[in-house]
Amino acid sequence: MAKIVDRLLLFIYSLSIGVISVVAILLLSGAIPYELTFAQEQRFFLIAIIVAAVLFLISIRFFYISIRRDRTVTNSIDQRTEFGDIQISVETIENLCLKAASRVRGVKDLKSRIKVSQSGLEIAIRAVVDGEESIPTLTTDVQKQVHDFVEDTTGIPVSSVSVYIANVVQAPSFKSRVE
Repeated sequence: MAKIVDRLLLFIYSLSIGVISVVAILLLSGAIPYELTFAQEQRFFLIAIIVAAVLFLISIRFFYISIRRDRTVTNSIDQRTEFGDIQISVETIENLCLKAASRVRGVKDLKSRIKVSQSGLEIAIRAVVDGEESIPTLTTDVQKQVHDFVEDTTGIPVSSVSVYIANVVQAPSFKSRVE
């Protein structure tokens, strides 16, 4: 929500600065003649002070955004051992999943997604199969291979491995040509 507000503020700020710049250029170049009465001049100065104060506050907000530290959550799983702390990135675990799943024969075009929960890692594998082997057997093999490999390699418990078979690869058919 804060990002939407910041984008809206940036839009308003940019639009305001643009309009003020154009008006200032036109007034200072003499393209727009101006003669104000004392009451109009007082009102103009009051409006100018209010606009300047609002733009100054928006400027302070943008300055704060530019220098603050980004507090986004690092995508890693932290473990404490007797020797110290270990951090394993989610990307590393995704690559380990792909490595393990690619060892299963008949599986192609793999993608993985990791979700960290209280009970352990929830791994989702998307695959395309060649269709030459039983899909239930193939998915069970992928689940077991990924589960065991990730737990053994990282030491992080895996709560579930779900496999989504997206498609079956169509083998190109070659017609033999007899001459």
